[in-house]
Amino acid sequence: MNDHGENELGWMLDEALKVPEARHAILLSADGMLRAHSRGIGRDDADRQAAALSGLQSISRSTTEFAGPTETRWRQTLVEFDGGYVFLVAAGAGAYLAVSASEHVDMEAVTYAMQKLVDRLGKELTTPPRQSTGLLA
Repeated sequence: MNDHGENELGWMLDEALKVPEARHAILLSADGMLRAHSRGIGRDDADRQAAALSGLQSISRSTTEFAGPTETRWRQTLVEFDGGYVFLVAAGAGAYLAVSASEHVDMEAVTYAMQKLVDRLGKELTTPPRQSTGLLA
């Protein structure tokens, strides 16, 4: 499969990069599989980040009780670095959208753009859990 076929949603992720100072966007599944990436980030880097961000969302979700009652649900994780931020949001059942940005980004504009993108893509961003085929390799 060519890169276009593997990254058919990539052009939609580029929408999140219209916010000044936004750098990259990736769509990943809960198990760390890369679904799509924006232009400007290579497939290998996007794959590596998808795996790492899957772990980050898992850790974030496991700490929800620290934030409040048991019915509290995880919605977003923000990680701040010396040179910028990584935003991670739920994008449907088993899917997550991540955007990286410089330290000068308008944080509210990024989260708004991400939510608009999640709303716009709807079903496209839903990733069902992996199912075993019953076949042994």
